[in-house]
Amino acid sequence: MEGLLAGKTILVMGVANRRSLAWGCAQVMEAHGAKLIYTYQNERLKKSLHKLIGPKAHAIECDVASDQSLAQAFTTIKQEYGKLDGILHAIAYAPKEELTGKVTNTTRAGFAVTLDVSAYSFLAVAKKAAELELLATSASLVTLTYMGATRAIPNYNTMGIAKAALEASVRYLARDLGESGVRVNAISAGAIKTLAVTGIKEHAKLLALSKERTVDQKEVTTKEVGGACTFLMSALASGVTGECLYVDKGVHLI
Repeated sequence: MEGLLAGKTILVMGVANRRSLAWGCAQVMEAHGAKLIYTYQNERLKKSLHKLIGPKAHAIECDVASDQSLAQAFTTIKQEYGKLDGILHAIAYAPKEELTGKVTNTTRAGFAVTLDVSAYSFLAVAKKAAELELLATSASLVTLTYMGATRAIPNYNTMGIAKAALEASVRYLARDLGESGVRVNAISAGAIKTLAVTGIKEHAKLLALSKERTVDQKEVTTKEVGGACTFLMSALASGVTGECLYVDKGVHLI
């Protein structure tokens, strides 16, 4: 039996290490037959990525904070691989000082870079892919968000505001790209010990509280997030767009 993503080419943006949500998604998508292309921000992160995927895997440099880098990367992808059936956007960043204390400590510069990398980059990716006619008919775009977009999570602050903007972007992109058959969705993953989470002050308390509030008192895994991503990338989700799918074992309910 063929996998759900057999014959599909999917771009994975945002793998940092083996604990990354993007890596969990990539593993499940590949297990279901997807051909994966990866991006990395710079040479330092290229080395980390290749430790996971191997030196012969498909990987292209792309710094989403640079329109020039994004254009060059997507032009290369189109020339070398043709159309994409999906893009996973798993990129976010905030200066560490933005993830502690009160939101009133937010700086103008910190706010700008957080919103740029964590929210606008998804719009930029979708825009460039559409401009270059890189997306196949019925392509799927998926990004990763968190409950801090709708709840005031301690210390999450500027990133929560960025995630709210990201979720709004999903809805507007779903409306506009839907005309060409492209679907756009988000996955709101539960708190998992990733590199991103460890940047939040008192992240250990956040992880413990999240686990306590799951319906089965068990942590969500990256592969469970990967299962949801695989579904959204597949034809099974052909009627799903503009949605935020929670994969947090019910934490958002309580």
